[in-house]
Amino acid sequence: MQAKKRYLLAVTCVAFLGICYFGAFAPWRSAGAPLDRSALASFREGWGRRAARQTADVGPSVRRLQRAAETTARRCRMATCFDVSRCAGRPFRVYVYPEDPGAPPGRTYRRLLDAVRESRLATTDPAEACLFVLALDTLDRDQLSGDFVHQLEQKVRALPLWNNGRNHVVFNLFSGSWPGYSEDLMFDVGEAILAKASMSEENFRQGFDVSLPLFPKQHPERGGEHGLVSAYNFPAVKKYLLAFKGKRYVYGIGSQTRNSLYHLHNGNDVIMATTCKHGKNWRELQDERCDEDNAEFDRYDYDTLLQNSTFCLVPRGRRVGSFRFLEVLQAGCVPVLLANGWRLPFDDVIDWRRAAVWADERLLLQVTETVRSLDSAQLLQMRQNTQHLWNSYFSSIERIVLTTLRIIESRVHTHLSSPGTVWMTSPGALLHLPRPSGSLSETPLYRPTVDVAPRDNFTAVILCQQGVLPPLYRLLKQVGGSSFVSAVVLVWIADSEPPSVSRLPRLPVRVRVTAPARRAISERFVAEELVHTDAVLSLDEDVTLIADELDFVYQVWRSFPERIVGFPARSHYWDDAKGTWGYTSKWLNDYSMVLTSAAMYHRYYHRLYREWASDVLHKTVDQAQNCEDILMNFIVSHATRRPPIKVTQRKTYKETAGGLMRPPWSDQEHFMQRHSCLNTFAAVFGYMPLLRSSARLDPVLYRDSVAVWRKRYSRLELVNNP
Repeated sequence: MQAKKRYLLAVTCVAFLGICYFGAFAPWRSAGAPLDRSALASFREGWGRRAARQTADVGPSVRRLQRAAETTARRCRMATCFDVSRCAGRPFRVYVYPEDPGAPPGRTYRRLLDAVRESRLATTDPAEACLFVLALDTLDRDQLSGDFVHQLEQKVRALPLWNNGRNHVVFNLFSGSWPGYSEDLMFDVGEAILAKASMSEENFRQGFDVSLPLFPKQHPERGGEHGLVSAYNFPAVKKYLLAFKGKRYVYGIGSQTRNSLYHLHNGNDVIMATTCKHGKNWRELQDERCDEDNAEFDRYDYDTLLQNSTFCLVPRGRRVGSFRFLEVLQAGCVPVLLANGWRLPFDDVIDWRRAAVWADERLLLQVTETVRSLDSAQLLQMRQNTQHLWNSYFSSIERIVLTTLRIIESRVHTHLSSPGTVWMTSPGALLHLPRPSGSLSETPLYRPTVDVAPRDNFTAVILCQQGVLPPLYRLLKQVGGSSFVSAVVLVWIADSEPPSVSRLPRLPVRVRVTAPARRAISERFVAEELVHTDAVLSLDEDVTLIADELDFVYQVWRSFPERIVGFPARSHYWDDAKGTWGYTSKWLNDYSMVLTSAAMYHRYYHRLYREWASDVLHKTVDQAQNCEDILMNFIVSHATRRPPIKVTQRKTYKETAGGLMRPPWSDQEHFMQRHSCLNTFAAVFGYMPLLRSSARLDPVLYRDSVAVWRKRYSRLELVNNP
């Protein structure tokens, strides 16, 4: 029987091949006639014309697939798909296209574009640009979305600067649609850098693309809320070891992982609360576990789980990325990633091993054992790192965008890239303006990391705004009498001609007079080239401090080189009646600003003021010719998350010079301007960075014999231990 079956199968195959051979070619020749090759050629030509017409009819769709295949085959790199010569020898600048009235961007993409336009990297001249950003909305490429832009391919290719995407960056959050949720953007990005959320390892072009976090539409444009952990002395282990609360996909992509989470749930320290209640047809598709899961889901509050869990599971959704990732980071819960093949956000520069745990979807039952194996010291460090990463790079759209641009900039200007220690150390790389030397000793922000002591002595920078010489001469004599002064720079912005150095009092150090072409009050923060010490003593020309006070403020600053240390203190407050921030010079029990009319700080903050602060901030100061000291306090408090330090002075630090000069703070208009500046700065920063302090360091107390007795009988301070 087996032999007969084999013979029958062989005969059938031969017959089928014969029919295919003779039947297929019969139309092109008659019985017994030779093959008419001219007819075959005519057919090929006709088929080619029909195929060309079909390709033209399908148009961009076919061509897009062809070009996409070619781009994938090339596997773009910066050396092959980016014209670095456009950026050579000049600052990194970004050009945003004008908006198309016929295709206005959605609200989320408009906020993203605003973050680029209002940054210091933006330029309105495409000839100056190194990088280009489309104004056409590319964020949501899900065809079922209301923000989906149709015929995007034709619109992009009509742009005269597109050049197949070279030197462009395309931002995207959502791609693909039900049921496959592919990573296809439905238009060919060509040689553009793709900054995309939910990007897989398979489609990520290493050293070229940028992986973004998936953020919601309501994500704040600027500032954003800080991490939910208010201090770093929180317990390493909380009530729940591992927790998750979210949707359970009964069917479709992503369902296999989430449908298996119930295996981990023990109702004690591992909580996996899932629900089938999502989608219009969930009742029709529910399985036998849905009722039980839905009941368990309702028992737990999502925010309570986040706040009381040591680890939080982040499984893949329909796409590999998930909104839950950012929510977990903000809560200070260590994310446990369950999404094989996901390229984590900004992983070119962020060492996620120090803030997250990778799990394998294929080894789900090992997740609990993995997280239990980490000790308390590791957990504490990882939870602290979640707060740093959230605050520095993910808390707002602005931070996400600027981090993306900073990564691209570091690929273009490799000699100015920030080391990994900067990215993983507060306040992060967005406040690091690297020099070609790459030394972290140039900035006070990472001092605990590099443990570099400030260089000796200080440079006094005196702003001469009134041009009255007697008070200036008295101040110069006191500055020259300091034991720690290294040099003096006079910044002359008065209307009168600056005096020559020969007319000034003779000092034991070099005195330099500079009269900037732009007579603006911001010029007091001179370029770093004029300051060769770490410490800058910023003074107004009519300050009446003495040499001993200057020595004392320098000694205090050496212990706090990352802060502003000085004499005149001011404070801010919230006015409930007006719904605005207010500025006050009243003597209070606390303060939040130390004015730069008599203060010491690190020279690095001159760079942040001049190169990091946005044009909006600079224009506000220039228009008012006021508030530069408030802006400097904003910058330093934003960078350090610490208040300034007030040093009490021997007497009033200002004088009226016999009526020759009227102090500006006596004018009502002066206060109104400072009120306005305070609110403008807070709006641009997206939050209020100023922090209050009640600490005061008194130089008189250091010479008081009472202090000696108190040090000798120190136990008198311990009121709780008789």
